[in-house]
Amino acid sequence: MSNSIDQALKFQQTALNLRAQRSQLLASNIANADTPRFKARDIDFKSALAQAESGRSSGALPLAASSARHLQSPAEALPPGTRYRTEQQSSIDGNTVNLDVERAQFAENAIHYEAGITFINGTLKSLQTAITGQ
Repeated sequence: MSNSIDQALKFQQTALNLRAQRSQLLASNIANADTPRFKARDIDFKSALAQAESGRSSGALPLAASSARHLQSPAEALPPGTRYRTEQQSSIDGNTVNLDVERAQFAENAIHYEAGITFINGTLKSLQTAITGQ
């Protein structure tokens, strides 16, 4: 029973995890709007979700570390499907963050995240109704 519930919610769980990671990336872009040479990043959500569902990783090979004190590559810490955002307007300092775009993407991502949570709550409520009969 528990396994079938896990399978029923696996897709939504994966989507919510990607949405949360995308929120972190977008917040990082907004926070670094005044950082010289900062390159805005975003997740190609459709391809990242397809990769996560198929069980494939981002394709990046991990660095070989012979010591636990070696630093992790910044690329390994990024979610799968992370890409640099296409620059829309040149900046003198090399920063590619457009605050209007970032805020709009952040708001859209938050709406999709809330919709995912609402869907999961509805599914769980339906399961509870089916189990209890009320």
